[in-house]
Amino acid sequence: MNKLKRILIILFIVLACTGCDQTTKYLATEFLEQNSIISYANDIFRLQYAENRGAFLGIGGSLSEQSRFSIFTVAVSFFLLSLFLYMVFNNKMNAFHIVVLSIVLGGGFSNLIDRLVNNGAVVDFLNIGIGQLRTGIFNVADVLILFGFVLLIMHSHLHKKKVV
Repeated sequence: MNKLKRILIILFIVLACTGCDQTTKYLATEFLEQNSIISYANDIFRLQYAENRGAFLGIGGSLSEQSRFSIFTVAVSFFLLSLFLYMVFNNKMNAFHIVVLSIVLGGGFSNLIDRLVNNGAVVDFLNIGIGQLRTGIFNVADVLILFGFVLLIMHSHLHKKKVV
C-alpha cells in the first residue's frame, strides 16, 4: 500500500472516531446535568456527566496539575504523533494493523482534544454495571482505545507461530 493511500485511510478513521466521540461528548455536555444519573435497562446502562482529569477511569487524577499536563497532554501528544509516523512510514504494516491502530489513534486524539479545550479534563458520561458491580464512568474514545488494543491482542494470539 502506498503512503498516500495509507495516510488517507489513517486520517479517515481518525476523523471518524474523533467525530463520533466529540459529538457524543458535546451531547453529554449539553443535555446531561452534573450529579444526575439517567438509567436504562434496569440500571445496567447509565448516563452520568463527569469530568475526568486522570487517564482511563480516573487513574492519575490526583497528580499535581503540572504532572497531569506533562503526562496526559505532552507525553500523550508525543506518543500519538509517534504512532501516526510509525503507521505512515512502516511499509511492513498490513491493513488490519493500520485500521486497528488508527482506531486507537482516533480515540487518543479525541481525548487529547478534550484535555486541550477543557483545561486538562476529559468529558466522561457512560457507565455499565449490575447493582454495586459497575465500571467507572467512561466515554466513546475510551471504548475505541480499549477495542483497538483488544483486537491487537486477540490477533496476536490467533496468529502466533507455533514452534514444534
